[in-house]
Amino acid sequence: MKHLFSRRAVMAGLAAIGLAATTFGPALAADKITVGALRFTSHAGGFVAFEKGYFTEQGLEVEFKFFQAAQPMAVAIASGDVDFGVTSITAGLVNLADKGAVKVIGGVLQEEKGIDGSAILASTAAYEAGLTSPAKLAGRSLGITQTGSSFHYMASQVAAKEGFAVSEISMKPLQKVGAVIGALKSGQIDSMIIVPHIAKPLVAGGAAKVIGWISDYDDYQVTTAFTSAKNAAERPDLVKRFVAAYAKGSADFNAVMVDKTNGDAAIDEMTALIHKYVYNTQPIEKAAPSIKNGAMRLQPNLKLNLTNVKKQLAWFQSEGLVGKDIKIDTLVDAQFVETY
Repeated sequence: MKHLFSRRAVMAGLAAIGLAATTFGPALAADKITVGALRFTSHAGGFVAFEKGYFTEQGLEVEFKFFQAAQPMAVAIASGDVDFGVTSITAGLVNLADKGAVKVIGGVLQEEKGIDGSAILASTAAYEAGLTSPAKLAGRSLGITQTGSSFHYMASQVAAKEGFAVSEISMKPLQKVGAVIGALKSGQIDSMIIVPHIAKPLVAGGAAKVIGWISDYDDYQVTTAFTSAKNAAERPDLVKRFVAAYAKGSADFNAVMVDKTNGDAAIDEMTALIHKYVYNTQPIEKAAPSIKNGAMRLQPNLKLNLTNVKKQLAWFQSEGLVGKDIKIDTLVDAQFVETY
């Protein structure tokens, strides 16, 4: 009897295992996605989400692909090489949206008064020669990545508020942020506009002077999250999971690096995390101040400043950089986040 009981117990156990396998099935495989990014502190919401497992919690297996300007990232989204991107709205992105290739799905970085954001820089030589305020940019050269880039748009807002046409600034499209920085250092251009983690070291090193801040000129939605129009239309659940994970990373970043609610130790810990992606070719001791200088508020829950995005679209249209008939719904799919 004892042997029979044991046999029955074994058979029952095997049956239970079989039932469990049938009921629950194998573990679902994570959705693999590629996320485009720049090596900027302002992209840290995604880095934090990755390092803390927030993408994994949403069933996403993430690989980052890094770019040196916004427009090539938009092209990569359209071609399918990248699934999600985070960067500024450009004329190239708007034109791709008009072709049905991409959609903006949320906001990431927003200029905010009281927090150092995008700085207007003059080279030290240009400053000493009289370029001491944004009002004096007319007749001077300014380095940008591409015509129709975020830098071009920001310069237009400065010019408008200072009372002159943006065409009075000599734009120098240099394709890559690194090339713009090099041109400023070498005196090939008089000025540039750039995020604080790059601006402040240039100033500290004696290469440039801050002559103004973009937050004084525009309520600028600096960067947005975007994906392919196909993902937005056919895989909304995937998009929602991406937004949820990224938003959680952004919330951690804001609490630690912007609001500083968790103390210095937490700041140092998160700085080390971000250093894996930003200034990662430098020792942490050298990189840390620049990373901390780049801490600007990321949009809670990826909410989108749609009012400013409409303003950006109107400017691209006024400059003849995109079609005049493009509607905001062509560019933005507003179902995924709060807009204002």
